[in-house]
Amino acid sequence: MTQPPPQAGWMGYAISAGVVLIVFALRWRRMRRERRLNINLLWIVPALLLVMAGALFWSAPPSPMVWAVCAVALAIGAGLGWQRGKFMDINVDPETHGVSQRGSPAALLFLLALIVIRTTAREVAAYSESWLHLGATTISDVLIAFALGLVVATRVEMYLRARRLIDLARRG
Repeated sequence: MTQPPPQAGWMGYAISAGVVLIVFALRWRRMRRERRLNINLLWIVPALLLVMAGALFWSAPPSPMVWAVCAVALAIGAGLGWQRGKFMDINVDPETHGVSQRGSPAALLFLLALIVIRTTAREVAAYSESWLHLGATTISDVLIAFALGLVVATRVEMYLRARRLIDLARRG
C-alpha cells in the first residue's frame, strides 16, 4: 500500500482552510445585516435532520456501545448548540412585534472553533481507526448525533428566547 507524499496531505489542509476562510469572510459581511426571523419555521431544519438521522440509524443500527457514544455526542452537541443559540442577536420590534436576527461575531468564531475541533477529531479518529477498530460508519454515527444535538438545541434556544422577547414587547 503506497502512501501519498507528505506534501499532498498539507495541500489538502491548505485548500480546505482557504475555502473555510472565504466562506467565513462572506458570512462576516452578511452577519452585520439584520434578517427577518420567522420563529414558527425554526423547527423545519431540525425535523429534516432528525428524519435523516433516524433513517440512517434505522438502515444500519449501531451496536449498544456506539449508541452510548452517540448519546454522549448528542448531549455534547446539544450543550454546544444551546451556547451557539445564545450568541445569536435576536430583536423584536416593539410596535409590529416582528422578530429579526443578526449573527454575532462570537457565534461565528464559535462555529470556527467547532470546525477546528471536528477536523481534529476526524484526524484522531482516522489515526485511531487502526488501533481502536473504529469504522467510518461508527465515526459517521457519532458525528450525526453531535450535529443533531447542535442544530436542535440552537433552534430551541432561539425559539424560546424570541418567544420571551415577543411576550415582553406585547406587555409593554
